[in-house]
Amino acid sequence: MLVIIEKLLDGDEVNVFRKRLVPADWIDGAQTAGTRSVAVKQNLQLDRSDPVARELGNTILRKLGNNPLFVSASLAETIWPPVFNLYQDGGHYGTHVDAALMRHPEENFSIRSDLSATLFLSAPEDYDGGELLIEEAYGAQPVKLEAGDLVLYPSTSLHQVTPVTSGQRICAIMWMQSAIADTQARTMLFELDQSIQSLSRDRNTDDPDIDRLIHVYHNLLRRWANP
Repeated sequence: MLVIIEKLLDGDEVNVFRKRLVPADWIDGAQTAGTRSVAVKQNLQLDRSDPVARELGNTILRKLGNNPLFVSASLAETIWPPVFNLYQDGGHYGTHVDAALMRHPEENFSIRSDLSATLFLSAPEDYDGGELLIEEAYGAQPVKLEAGDLVLYPSTSLHQVTPVTSGQRICAIMWMQSAIADTQARTMLFELDQSIQSLSRDRNTDDPDIDRLIHVYHNLLRRWANP
């Protein structure tokens, strides 16, 4: 399931991010690649300890925590701090799957990667190529969003970033451990929650049918949640 969250950052916020990021101290992204991924990864990243990365990353985390669509779709327990990357001059990231278990040595915590997310910080017209291709049951889905928009997708998916042939593609990527590890169960809960919210707009606050649906939602959440 792919979920698009539009305007996580508004236009003014995107401009502030780009002013801070374009002149930042970018390093070779291969330094954080695994033994197989290093052969297919060609990009630049900000170091996890970079003050700009930490400040802007914390802004993104606050935005996510206050976004109802993200909360509903992810049911995130833990979020890996955003990693900022830059693709240019043919930079790309070949087909790969994200690591299932990720340890953050500086912060001394580990997560199981259930969900991955890419927040686009460059306008699509500012670069050629650079599509995020996510393989789903019905084929590869190309994703190239407006600056400030985010795509959320299962970390189990094979995916790649196609070569950026001109311009610069700047994004933030992150991973989440969800309270619901099973992708199918998490998808059903998301669809049920979205239906409840939609139906509730035209019903009284004490509508018994809505109450029963909420009852079902929380009991399924209770059944499927991580112990």
